[in-house]
Amino acid sequence: MDGTQDWSSILLAVIILSSFVLNFTDIPQKMQFWRFSSVVRRRIYELNELENDGRRKSIKYLKDLNVPNPKELIENYVDNFFMISPVDIEPTDIISRLRHLLRTRDEAVKRYVIENLKNISDEVRQKIEVMLELNSILTFINKVVKHYYNLGVKYNDWVLMMRLALDVNQIYLLAKAYNNAIEAFGVGAPIGDGAGPLVVRTLANSSEEREIVPETVVYESSFENRRIYVVKAKGPGPTVGRPGEALEKLVNELDGKIARIITVDAALKLESERSGEVAFGVGAAIGDIGPEKIAMERIATKYSIPLDAVVVKMSNEEAITTMTKEIYDGVLKAVDVVKNIIRSKTKEGDAVVVIGVGNTLGIK
Repeated sequence: MDGTQDWSSILLAVIILSSFVLNFTDIPQKMQFWRFSSVVRRRIYELNELENDGRRKSIKYLKDLNVPNPKELIENYVDNFFMISPVDIEPTDIISRLRHLLRTRDEAVKRYVIENLKNISDEVRQKIEVMLELNSILTFINKVVKHYYNLGVKYNDWVLMMRLALDVNQIYLLAKAYNNAIEAFGVGAPIGDGAGPLVVRTLANSSEEREIVPETVVYESSFENRRIYVVKAKGPGPTVGRPGEALEKLVNELDGKIARIITVDAALKLESERSGEVAFGVGAAIGDIGPEKIAMERIATKYSIPLDAVVVKMSNEEAITTMTKEIYDGVLKAVDVVKNIIRSKTKEGDAVVVIGVGNTLGIK
């Protein structure tokens, strides 16, 4: 009986001591901190590997082009080039200021590549520009994760470390997709984001194109006694062109005599949705940060032209890597949707503009 009482006393003492440790010390928080920080450290190591692998792929591609210092070319861009966003606290003319900065940035990147690589085609130049951007994104992701990890270690902030540990798996998958995209752009095969250009290119039954604005072309075609103006970025290089500016110029050239404007683009899917699903609605289907989309909306409003949108749904990873069969099947469905919109919402003799928004890599 005395032995039983002794064990009961010991157990009670252990419970009281454990309760004191859990409630009146920071040992549980330290244990949580060690646990979450170990998760983040493993992912940081893997992010480093992805960043280095991306640079290795790009260096190999540049070496095949006989570029003398490919590593220096990449590092100078990735580590030193940036753009400062315009002031947005005062919204007056922010779109024109943003457009100006984006154009300046694009020209700066273009000039940087041309100065370092003489006598290259526009297609190769555009591929190199995209590779530089992808390497820059990988480096930025890695730096941001390390920044918050180091902040958590510096201030012993287990809550910050926990949040980072919960998010770092998704961050890693995103970085892995960008790493895979480097190889896809080097090969030159169409990517998921090319769904829009691929859809509209099937409607252009003519190979004659006109460059209406820089890196953006228009095809004049016909469909069931309607005049069709097909707008897309100029392929087969990896560019998105200037679809908003192109639409604005085209509609003004035609004095607004357009029955309908149809925009086709890729769209991010929800996890509950299947890749390649097609949806349609109204508005400008474009993932632009402002200038191109507002140009579409303004010109459509100016002439009271209905604006339709068709999207092919996909994940972020599918958008930036080689086009899958599911996405291609979605492209074929979207072609039928666009044709049905033209049949049902316009009449014979009308003029229709169809814009394929997205990266036109591998799509002539």
